[in-house]
Amino acid sequence: MIPDPEVLAAAGDIIDLCRRNGDRLATAESCTGGLIAGCLTAIDGSSMVVDGGFITYSNEAKMAMLDVSGDLLALHGAVSKPVACAMAEGALRHSPLATLSVAVTGIAGPGGGSAEKPVGLVHFACAGGHRPTLHQSHIFKGDRHQVRRQTVLAAFELIREMIEHYPAPQPAP
Repeated sequence: MIPDPEVLAAAGDIIDLCRRNGDRLATAESCTGGLIAGCLTAIDGSSMVVDGGFITYSNEAKMAMLDVSGDLLALHGAVSKPVACAMAEGALRHSPLATLSVAVTGIAGPGGGSAEKPVGLVHFACAGGHRPTLHQSHIFKGDRHQVRRQTVLAAFELIREMIEHYPAPQPAP
């Protein structure tokens, strides 16, 4: 996906917001395959904000790169709140400069869905050290491209929510 003007504008807003707040970002991506990090790094000056990203498409990658528990994956499945939260927290632990991380895991389609976990279901988490880990889930409509695009935009909104509700602590004067 080449970012369209709306996605680029949203990415630019997140880069500016993180810079003003003193946050550095890491991403942990499954169904987006690096699109969140790609959109963020399409913005000039993103190197001041983006620390790194993890593309953990398989369960094995989630376990090896982010320390997601195999038991957690077996119990809840990769597309779940507990796994999204573990991915975000793992990305934060494994990113040397990050103060915030966002994770996404979902079913972009067209196949892979079930009655319990339909195509378009995406779980999001945002972690930030001293901040609580936030979680959201959405069921997006549309084809694979549309689901992934909507996921990127929703991830940006979750980052915004984290920063607005739980700003980074400022150093003492």
